[in-house]
Amino acid sequence: MKILIDDANIEAIKKLYPVFPIDGVTTNPSILAKSGRQPYDVLREIRAFIGADAELHVQVVGRTADAMLEDVERIHSELGANTYTKIPVNTAGLEAIKRLRKAQPSAHITATAIYTPMQAFLAAKAGADYTAPYINRIDNLGADGTQTAKIIQDMFTQNGLPCQILAASFKNSQQVQELAQYGIGAATIAPAVIEGLVKNASVAAAIDDFTHDFEALCGAGVTMKNAK
Repeated sequence: MKILIDDANIEAIKKLYPVFPIDGVTTNPSILAKSGRQPYDVLREIRAFIGADAELHVQVVGRTADAMLEDVERIHSELGANTYTKIPVNTAGLEAIKRLRKAQPSAHITATAIYTPMQAFLAAKAGADYTAPYINRIDNLGADGTQTAKIIQDMFTQNGLPCQILAASFKNSQQVQELAQYGIGAATIAPAVIEGLVKNASVAAAIDDFTHDFEALCGAGVTMKNAK
């Protein structure tokens, strides 16, 4: 399962990238608004840091299919053709996905704002590379977000659709683990949840015990580098 950072805070991205096996970054209009900066200033900085080959997902804001495709053209011109354009799955979005796939067969398309399996199924048939179900938002509606993602995965497999899932909107590590266990293609995760994937008081206590025992033998501050 690919792991992407769901944030536009360049400092948070720079903090996570050297530590975790990160495959890219996703943004949306709300995330960009939180930065307080103009969108392309933020996005160009992210692209420059992660490199031309890493996945960067950027969402259209236009409300009609024509306006969405105009957004796509600008996004590609600013950030490169390797950028995934996120298109919400309503009727206008489905039309935009179909038209974009026909006009640009190599375009990278992420169908977003997925709450139901049929949205994902239609988007995949229309030509999306990824569909992005909102795991925790689905939970908040009284349904089961992880189960919805699993249903979507099964629908893709049973119908021979090459589309992958880019699961989004996580609140905890368990949701991520459950989808990784099921073989979901990718997950985009907020920085705090990514850090929580390895943050564990028991691990920290075990490391402290190892260090204490070793220093009792060899002296304070001694490691395997300078031990006798």
